[in-house]
Amino acid sequence: MVALQPRSYSKRYSFSKEEKTAGAVYTPKNLADFVANQIVQTAGTLPTDQPLRIIDPAIGQGSLLLSLLECLEANHPKLKIEVFGFETDRTAIDIAKRRLVRDYPAVTLNFKQSSFLDFVLERFGEKFDDTKNFSSVPAAYDLIIANPPYVRTQILGAMQAQLIAKQFGLSGRIDLYYAFTLGIVQVLKSSGIAGIIVSNRFMTTKSGASLRKILFDGLRLQHVWDLGDTKLFDAAVLPAVLIFKHKNIKNEKKPSFTTIYQTSEPATVKVKNPIQALDNAGVIEVEDGRFFHVRHGHLDTNGELGGVWRVATKEVDEWLERVDSLSWGTFRDIGKVRVGVKTCADKVFIRNDWKDMPALTRPELLKPISTHHIARRFKPRSSKLPREILYPHESVLGRRRAIDIRNYPKSQSYLEAHRDALQDRRYVIDAGRKWYEIWVPQDPNSWSLNKLIFRDIAEEPTFWIDLDGTVVNGDCYWLISEKVDLLWLAAGVGNSSFIKHFYDFRFHNKLYSNRRRFITQYVEKFPLPDPNCPIGKCIIDKAKLIYEITPASEVEELYIELDNLVWKALTGGTSSLS
Repeated sequence: MVALQPRSYSKRYSFSKEEKTAGAVYTPKNLADFVANQIVQTAGTLPTDQPLRIIDPAIGQGSLLLSLLECLEANHPKLKIEVFGFETDRTAIDIAKRRLVRDYPAVTLNFKQSSFLDFVLERFGEKFDDTKNFSSVPAAYDLIIANPPYVRTQILGAMQAQLIAKQFGLSGRIDLYYAFTLGIVQVLKSSGIAGIIVSNRFMTTKSGASLRKILFDGLRLQHVWDLGDTKLFDAAVLPAVLIFKHKNIKNEKKPSFTTIYQTSEPATVKVKNPIQALDNAGVIEVEDGRFFHVRHGHLDTNGELGGVWRVATKEVDEWLERVDSLSWGTFRDIGKVRVGVKTCADKVFIRNDWKDMPALTRPELLKPISTHHIARRFKPRSSKLPREILYPHESVLGRRRAIDIRNYPKSQSYLEAHRDALQDRRYVIDAGRKWYEIWVPQDPNSWSLNKLIFRDIAEEPTFWIDLDGTVVNGDCYWLISEKVDLLWLAAGVGNSSFIKHFYDFRFHNKLYSNRRRFITQYVEKFPLPDPNCPIGKCIIDKAKLIYEITPASEVEELYIELDNLVWKALTGGTSSLS
């Protein structure tokens, strides 16, 4: 077994590069207290005939353990407790020990300066059990509390990511907390309770499907809190809290699910902070002036064990069922949703100053490119300095290949001048590709076709029709269809206020500042009305008209009319803009 390098994952939620590798930001007390209280409440009666075994697999400076011990002392004062923990940062361990010995001298401490993942792998080997074969081990723990380190694949590095993925049975763009969570599952006692803080990304991403399946099928989830954009951490990560029991504990009840996201709607209740807001429902104001919408329901996976997690309520389920009954199809039925090109060297390939070059040196392989900079509903913005991409790919007999740049001397000369930077993309070379290729070029034959393009990240849905044959950049997604009218229909639905409601009810994957992710796995499931019925035809015609007269002042009135048509077609009701 190859040991994992501790420096690679000693970091928790943080922005700066230094903090990401050094480890400095830990769980705030109000969140630590919340998780601890939920664990103790879920546990109920605790055994007194033997020591209670507690573990934190990523101790940090001991905040989570202190909160859990405080809660246990208040509710079960006669317990004998043994605390175990792992941490790769020696300074953090010393701080944690001092704090726990000072406040709880009777508690037995067993801390190790090593990796929890190595500890798990030593006991289970490099082939991890699947959801139906969780092991029962002597080193099992009654209560587990954790805030696993959050480290994305690109920070881990390719080799570390591949090693972790192989050893823990993960796939896709993994995060380190996936492996930590699987390790926690393995060491939980058959009568145990665990409470962990993780990024909420895994609930809705394709790479999180394997983890969702294990948590939903292989455990007894009790309650999930999506803490959204509460900014409980000084970081870009949106946290979630999971409380679960071992799979052997019988539980027929559906897991509860609570979400809290910032809103501009008026509040009915005012509390001190977002944690206290979780005890309420509806729109809640907190002391710092922010407003949050709190929803309580049960966890729904859209009928699939690894499906996207969403909060389900009777009202929401009935609304989605009505939409489904009125839908003709989905975006996926009219065309494959693709992400734009990814060069991994945009400064070399994408520029808005190509025309400043002398004609004798300007590359021949330039194509216009659509990016988020020109995003606008229905019709893209024009730019005084339009971006173009040097696109060194072609399609021959239906197969994509890199262009022979020797046939394009000006492009070759330009690329050669940037050869060192392009060859630094080792993964391109290792994949057997030409050093000057774009990493994700997509289909060269598709760029000349009419397309529906939309922004990846946006507070408001922004879909537009491309009639100019542009390449699509990686900050956007796109689809093509043989029936162009279906693109206009999709533009009408995609830009509607209806689609915001559908997105929030069906997926609810939001970032800070109420921004949504419009990516393949969501957009392909957006519903469409029948394009051949009178209201469907009217949506198509209205979308075309808006495109033609944009940016005229009449557009806003036409947009409201179109919005009403979409709501009527897919819900039988009226627009939220009316």
